[in-house]
Amino acid sequence: MMLIGVPKEIKDHEYRVGITPSGVRALAAAGHRTRVQRDAGARVGFSDETYRAAGAEVVAAAADVYAADMVIKVKELQPAEFALTHPGRILFCYHHFAPDPALLDAMLEHKVSCVAYETVTDARGALPLLVPMSEIAGRLAPQVGAWALQMANRGSGVLLAGVPGVAPAKVVVIGGGTVGANAVRIALGMGAEVTLLDRNAERCRRLEEVFGARLKTEIAHVESIASRVHDADLVVSAVLAPGKLAPKLISRDDLKRMRPGSVIVDVAIDQGGICETSRPTSHSAPLYVEENVVHYCVPNMPSAVARTATLALAQATLPYALELAEKGLRRALTENRGLADGLQVHAGRVTHRELAQDIGREFVAPLEALSDIPR
Repeated sequence: MMLIGVPKEIKDHEYRVGITPSGVRALAAAGHRTRVQRDAGARVGFSDETYRAAGAEVVAAAADVYAADMVIKVKELQPAEFALTHPGRILFCYHHFAPDPALLDAMLEHKVSCVAYETVTDARGALPLLVPMSEIAGRLAPQVGAWALQMANRGSGVLLAGVPGVAPAKVVVIGGGTVGANAVRIALGMGAEVTLLDRNAERCRRLEEVFGARLKTEIAHVESIASRVHDADLVVSAVLAPGKLAPKLISRDDLKRMRPGSVIVDVAIDQGGICETSRPTSHSAPLYVEENVVHYCVPNMPSAVARTATLALAQATLPYALELAEKGLRRALTENRGLADGLQVHAGRVTHRELAQDIGREFVAPLEALSDIPR
């Protein structure tokens, strides 16, 4: 039997919760206990009473939740939570260590076993725990971009759809994966003129087949990115770099050539962002202007629609949570190599190759690192 802790998120305007009451029931049916912090799911419609009815223990103190064998949450730990962790405990959530050395150092020092949603893979090499939030972030990006373009937000005052006799906005989406495809879908639906840039010609071809002649595609390289960005009203960064820092594809000089009041929505900000000028913002203060370009760089975009996001994320993560609870860390990761891809830190060592390369630390293979856990 394993004790699972579910804390209340404390990141700015983060209302998602790691497990729903139905997840608590599933864990209880498998013989596990769940301890949920008071009001953890209140803002998304899951009261403490519904958690109790599902079999959870509801507690007031975060420390009681972090005393559990495995903590399941949504976003990376905030500085106030670092000291709550314990050696040997499993922390299952989004981590995004590459752009946050203080977080990484704390988890290495505390010898926590950090399994990251963003790098767990499936049999096809896809990212099943990242996809639901990527879909949501992609669909939100044109919406928040359209809002940021409004004059009150220091935008250029361009309407995405235009009106008869006035051309629609030019939207450039960089990256044709899950975020990019969903951003294209919404931007086209809003009536914008959309160009997608991706390095993969086959991906461009597939998206053209889906969206037809309304979508323009182009192979992404330094010159094509610069040319399209300079002419854009709205740029959506949809570049995926699992576990790594996102590449810097848009320079300060590129921004200087954009029309004042144009907007960049940098969805890749969780991994550092693709713009030289990108820095994390929050839902409380989502926008800033640099080089006369409005930046939206909120790392927890899906929390804007936290109920939808919670339901999508919790149903994706639950099978993996059950597997970790049933088998324990060593056996679960030994038998499921895709889950092993999610182990980024264990026992004070970096266990994700790309992360280790990015930060210049020694890489220890996950299964080698886990040899300290008894069978």
